Amino acid sequence: MDASTPFPPPPRRPQGWHLFVPKMVTVLREGYDLGKFRADVIAGLTVAIVALPLAMALAIASGTTPDKGLVTAVVAGALISLLGGSRFQIGGPTGAFVVVVFNVIQQQGYDGLVLATLMAGAGLVLAGLLRLGTWIKYIPEPVVTGFTAGIAVIIFSSQVKDLLGLTMASVPADFLPKWEAYGAALNTVQVPTLALAGGALAIIILLRRFAPKVPGFLVAVTLGALAAWAFALPVDTIGTRFGGIPSSLPEPVLPTITWARLEELLPSAFTIWFLAGVESLLSAMVADGMTGRRHRSNCELVAQGVANIASSLVGGLPATGAIARTATNIRSGAKSPLAGVLHAIFLLAFMLLAAPLAGYFPLACLAAVLVIVAWNMSEIGKIRHLLAHAPWGDKAVLVITFALTVLVDLTVAIEVGVVLAAILFMHRMAAVVQLQQGVNLIEPDVDDFARHAPTPDQRAALPPGVEVFQLRGPLFFGAAGQVLEVLDRIGQPPKVLILRLREVPLIDASGVGALQELLRRCRRHGTRVIVTGVQPQPREILARMGFAEDGNGLTFAADFQAALKLVG
Repeated sequence: MDASTPFPPPPRRPQGWHLFVPKMVTVLREGYDLGKFRADVIAGLTVAIVALPLAMALAIASGTTPDKGLVTAVVAGALISLLGGSRFQIGGPTGAFVVVVFNVIQQQGYDGLVLATLMAGAGLVLAGLLRLGTWIKYIPEPVVTGFTAGIAVIIFSSQVKDLLGLTMASVPADFLPKWEAYGAALNTVQVPTLALAGGALAIIILLRRFAPKVPGFLVAVTLGALAAWAFALPVDTIGTRFGGIPSSLPEPVLPTITWARLEELLPSAFTIWFLAGVESLLSAMVADGMTGRRHRSNCELVAQGVANIASSLVGGLPATGAIARTATNIRSGAKSPLAGVLHAIFLLAFMLLAAPLAGYFPLACLAAVLVIVAWNMSEIGKIRHLLAHAPWGDKAVLVITFALTVLVDLTVAIEVGVVLAAILFMHRMAAVVQLQQGVNLIEPDVDDFARHAPTPDQRAALPPGVEVFQLRGPLFFGAAGQVLEVLDRIGQPPKVLILRLREVPLIDASGVGALQELLRRCRRHGTRVIVTGVQPQPREILARMGFAEDGNGLTFAADFQAALKLVG
């Protein structure tokens, strides 16, 4: 390269505040015209048609009134699109929250849910500001699949009463007692309710098969309402059970906050925080895969936090990115986050202008909608694939997480699943670390296909009183114990110990501690330690934690040959 062709400047890392600029600002800076606006209007209306029955159904399944779902979709949905780090994210209530919301309402009351949502929202904002968005995306797939499938089973179980029209004084909250109660009430099945539910399921499935662009949920619920009205069917509707829905948004109200209440609701808030963070980023990643764009994960977390805080202040439900509605938004031709804002505006218009019509929606049809939602959440194909082909440890994590979600508690399932996955990861990583004695004296080119065991000739070629060991793999707390076996393998302490770290890409505090303990033992025996080939990350950690040359038996060398020259 001659002098007239300068080297290109190194890429600049984005400044901190750039990571939190909403995609709405990015889109407007790129240029926004009438054609894009028309596309966003069509996409927003399409998503609103899908979200309308779904928001009400999810709210009812969560143990509250249908207007709570609409309020959440309007307020949180608008803010997620307006402030978020994804161009196409659609936010609102989702099936993942049904179990959590139901349990919190049952145990702590609706005011407890509002405060837990407020706490989770504040936690999401903090997580975004601390740039934890990338970390949240590292939740293992067996854990996510297990608890998602468990939630799907619980959602389906919660809809059996409305699907069959069972006459029951109350429905037990726990899974096994719930199905025992269903069995005892089977003789109260209402044929009109069962017919409406079956018809709604058939309509949704057939439309998805033969006319996928038609909004099956809304068509099924609307036709069900018309049938119930035309034939005067004795079935429960939103109007008969809840008295309809209000035609306006509630005024913001700050919940009562005390330290005791915060402590009591912390586990529920953590679960909401976890689900909102994971599902929103998963949804944004799905959108990226469909469009080739990239989202800003930390900006998205901040937007999710603000949206959940706002939803709690108007008495709404927890909200997050909705994968199915986001995909619908993209397939409908959305061009910018304005499509998500418009979807919320269309839902608000329905509340203001047509709320009384929702009173005619049969609960059996809304239950059918949730059955389809549960089926989609279950991801049967992914579960079959993991159980057939995944390592045994991943299978165990999936099954245990699923079982705990269904039979115990979602919070416990998440905690146990993540801990088991972490232990499994540590076990695998520890197995990767190799400790080799008598490595080649001449530093060869890296040959991943020809690593042979040491030979007697190699051992004999070492200078008298010199031993050499090579570590391969990450030196972290799961493998640190292998370092302390070095002197035990040698037997008689040598005069010089060469420790080769060229193939150690990573080290943590436990690994440094093991090296320091090895150095102390060597000093007690008068053994000099030479460390060679330290890579950048281990070098930085070792220096930061004080593992450095001090004139007392520890020396660093660039490579093995340099270490042999030091030995003389």
